[in-house]
Parts: sequence; C-alpha cells; structure tokens
Amino acid sequence: MKKLIYTLFFVLISVVANGQAKYVFYFIGDGMGVNQVNGTEMYQAELQNGRIGVEPLLFTQFPVATMATTFSATNSVTDSAAAGTALATGKKTYNSAISVGEDKNPIETVAEKAKKAGKKVGVTTSVSVDHATPAAFYAHQADRNMNYEIAVDLTKANFDFYAGGGFLKPDKTYDKKDAPNIFPIFEEAGYTVARGYSDYKAKSKDAGKMILIQEEGKDPSCLPYAIDRKDNDLTLAQITESAIDFLTKGKNKGFFLMVEGGKIDWACHSNDAATAFKEVIDMDNAIKVAYEFYEQHPDETLIIITADHETGGIVLGTGKYELRTDLLKYQKQSAGAFSKMIAAQHQKEGKKFTWDFVRKQLQDNFGFWSQIPLDERETEQLKKAYENFCEGVAKDTKTLYESENIIASTARQLMARKAMVGWQSGGHSNGYVPVFAIGAGAEEFTGRIDNTEIPKKIAEIAGYKE
Repeated sequence: MKKLIYTLFFVLISVVANGQAKYVFYFIGDGMGVNQVNGTEMYQAELQNGRIGVEPLLFTQFPVATMATTFSATNSVTDSAAAGTALATGKKTYNSAISVGEDKNPIETVAEKAKKAGKKVGVTTSVSVDHATPAAFYAHQADRNMNYEIAVDLTKANFDFYAGGGFLKPDKTYDKKDAPNIFPIFEEAGYTVARGYSDYKAKSKDAGKMILIQEEGKDPSCLPYAIDRKDNDLTLAQITESAIDFLTKGKNKGFFLMVEGGKIDWACHSNDAATAFKEVIDMDNAIKVAYEFYEQHPDETLIIITADHETGGIVLGTGKYELRTDLLKYQKQSAGAFSKMIAAQHQKEGKKFTWDFVRKQLQDNFGFWSQIPLDERETEQLKKAYENFCEGVAKDTKTLYESENIIASTARQLMARKAMVGWQSGGHSNGYVPVFAIGAGAEEFTGRIDNTEIPKKIAEIAGYKE
C-alpha cells in the first residue's frame, strides 16, 4: 500500500509538471564556456566596484545551475551546426549538419514540436538568421553553408517570428547558382519584413508573421558588437522585447522563443576578451527582458540558458597568480573595428599616415601609455607593427569571422597580456558549458547533463508531444 501511494505521488508530480511551462525562453550563448561567464563577472566587479571578486550577471543568480557536455557524433570538439542540432533536436550528428542525422534525414526540433502543440514560435539571434545555431531550430540541410536553402526552409517551418542581422546569400544557392531573391519568397509566404526596431513597431500590429532584421545598408551577417554599437543599431534586447510583443499578441496560447547571443563566439574566435565579455553582458541584458516577463508569469514561464560550445580555450590568469580584467575597461572598440578604422585612415592619408596618429588612436582606444603603462620593448613592438603595416610586409591576421591588420592584432595581443587573459586557440574547445534555469520545471535541469538532454527536458516540461 505504501509503495502504491509513493507511485501515485510521483505520477501526480509528473502530471502536474507536464505542460506547466506555457512560455519557454531558450537562450544560447554561442561560444560561452564557463570561463567566459566567470571572466565577465570578474570584469564587472572591477568595472563597477573596483574590487577583486565577482559581480553576478542576472542569469548566474538563477536557482538552478549545472554544466553540460558538447561533443558531436563525429568529433570530440563540436562545431556550431552539430551543437545547435543537439540543442534543438536532442540528437547528436556530424559537424556541419543542420538538424539532419548522419543519414542526412531530417530530425524534428523542439521548436517544430512547439508549433505542432499550438504554440507561437520565435527564432532569433545577433548574427544572421541563416547562421548555424538559429538554422538548427527551423531548417534541415546537410551543410551549414547552404544559406539560401536554409532561408527557404524558414518559410517551410512557418514559425511566427524570426530576427537577426539579415541573410547571407539571399539570391545564390549553395552551388553558387543564381536563384530567386529570398525576400519576395518570404512575402509570398505571408511574412512582413521589418528593417530595424522602429520599422518593427510601425508594422507589427498588422503583421501575421514577422521577420525583423537590420536597416537597409547595414551588415546582414550580424548586429554590431556591443562595444562598437551606435545609437540606431538594433540590439539583442530589442529583438527579445519585439519577439515577446509579437508572440503574445492576439490569441495567446503560449510561445517558444530561442534567442542566440551569437557574437560571443565571434569575439572569442578573435581572442578579444573585452569584446567577448561585453557580448556576455549584452546577452544578459536580453535575458533581463525575458526575466521581466517571467516576473509577470512566474508559474507558467521557463527560462533556460546554455551554450553550444566553448570558443578560444580562454584562461583567466597566465601564471602570475594575478588577473587584471580592470584594464579591459580602457578598450573602446573591438579589435576588428579598430583595424577597419586604421585601414581606412591609411587609405585616406597615404604617405601622410603617421606614427603619431596611430599612437594617439592606440592611446584613445586601448588606454596604452595614458592608463596602461608600456615599457620600451612594448612600445617598440607597436611601432614596428605600424612600420610593417605601412610597408605592406605583414599580412592581415584572419580569424573565422574577422580580419585584422598587424597594428590591431598586436594591440589586441598586448591587451590580453596586460590583462593576463590567455587564449589556447582561435577555434572551439571541448570544455563544459554552463546551464542555468529558472521557472516552471527548472528543477529538471540538475546534475551534469549532455546537451542533447536539454531540448528533451524542455519538450517534456512544456508538454510538446512527440
């Protein structure tokens, strides 16, 4: 009898939990390993209070915290496509696959399950809408570089809201053939395309389905880094706010919303610590928007935060038992933006492009000499980079998403050395990634887990049927 009572009790718990999350927020910090989070909190403590320690991000204060493994079916170190597929479908696959298995057959995603369950669905990012992680939630393609084919899949998924920088190849197929422009295809499928936050607000009321991207003329591959942002730039927080607004209008049956902080990864591929930490803070600002919604619907909302993999093998401390993240506050631009500025000025000035100008820019944008003392050897290192740049004898440093001239890359490396932040590579690593959760069903995310378990738990908690 006692055994029967316990059995009925656990069945009751299961029934109560099933379907309790009416609203699901799924945040993915691309490239955001444990040290990216810890480093950001150390940086915040120095920045805000001038002390050694941590100043917590909002999401690290959520009551449930654990870690996840990230390897793919074919590689110990995953790429974003295979990791995105795991986080979207609960299945491992080969690197570069977009929600297809090793047999190339489609695998249903948690977002597709949510749509079948009658929920409104949004897929959003700070990079292009057809990039690997967002694509894994709505598309099924053999290769992540099939951007046009992925964009066409967007209409087939028929989700309610998409947002990001734009689309990488709106009129070229994977095999480089001309194709019908994707934007009329979106419109024929019933989507209203809004370019920028103001345009969204003007069009959203009358739109049945929405695609929100940057204003005409801006880089479709991504939003600007937070460190480089201008006043009129679209932000991840605005995208999150717009998604909530759109997914709750009309008959409200609940929603599933994926939000990717995609440029944490890009900054880590470039080994740019100041830029990476500000991208983590930027994603936390988007999470704050979701948290405000959670506070209004605490019994019906689940917020889950994780990452697809770690990028760069970041090390907090390089052997001296010290860490000077406080110095990173003097960096005012990403290394990539600084590189473009220097190159543009050189093209404009030609032989009049002087070391005095470069030294002033290094001082203003990295704090060298004025805020961060440099010895004679370090100064000479930067001056030599200037000379090599002017003489054209040094090739640009190319990372996965950026290209930096020798002045910018030398400044970035010197900044890391001064801050005592180390990097192991310009690629991904196999390191654990964090998992944080709050709200309905959050207690299910305990103990060490694999990334494939996360979408399965979400589907169970939210009541999405197989």
